[in-house]
Amino acid sequence: MKGPIGIFDSGYGGLTVLKSIQNLLPNYDCIYLGDNARAPYGARSFEVINQYTLEAVEYLFKQNCPIVILACNTSSAKALRNIQKNILPNKYPNKKVLGVIRPTTEEVGHFTKSGYIGVMGTAGTIVSNSYPIEISKLFPNVQVVQQSCPMWVHLVENNTFLEEGGQYYIKKYVDELLEKEPRVDTVVLACTHYPILKESIEKFLPKRVKLFDQGDLVADKLIEYFKRHSIIDEQISKSGKIEIFTSEESEKFDDHLNLFYNSNYSSQTVQII
Repeated sequence: MKGPIGIFDSGYGGLTVLKSIQNLLPNYDCIYLGDNARAPYGARSFEVINQYTLEAVEYLFKQNCPIVILACNTSSAKALRNIQKNILPNKYPNKKVLGVIRPTTEEVGHFTKSGYIGVMGTAGTIVSNSYPIEISKLFPNVQVVQQSCPMWVHLVENNTFLEEGGQYYIKKYVDELLEKEPRVDTVVLACTHYPILKESIEKFLPKRVKLFDQGDLVADKLIEYFKRHSIIDEQISKSGKIEIFTSEESEKFDDHLNLFYNSNYSSQTVQII
């Protein structure tokens, strides 16, 4: 029986990935699940992130998803490896779970001319060192400079990023990154919330710096993945149906929905466990 692509995020940010996937694969059915009731994940322990992520993945498997995309960088950094190596082979051998870090790191190294890439993310993603580790495997001559941006998710979810205080914190973290290494010429937004801030971030970056968000990179790589794994592609239903689930009250979720995913859709509250 065929089923949709599952897309999971701890909150709203993964909607930017859903939007990119829908733009490139409009016929593919998708279910989005945001664990907003337990967000944010960024500062939580390794064990808790693993538990929450696995619960969400198993919920999407129960919705008949043959493949789940962890659109959350924190989950990709701290839970993906455990799920792929220890859970899937023993419990779900015919299911696939992919993250957003590998597709991003496979591409960004091609764009730097100076050899210095900046990574801006949540505390959890930065502490994991996932981006420097993965980039070094693929582009050993590239140096990665990381910058934690603890206020940015809050600015997005409270829709205060255009206010004076919001702009202050956007500039603050950009300045701190460039102070660490002024030769940075490529910046990765390593959190799926951050594309909402892209125009503001670009204002504070030198014109020579290329800024990348993950949605389009992940969607492009997903197309390549399906070409290589036709068995998975054949298991996905293709009627263009989109469903959006949240562990939070749907009315509260829908207040932010159009900020990330401008559409006529509304969400449905579900119990993940």
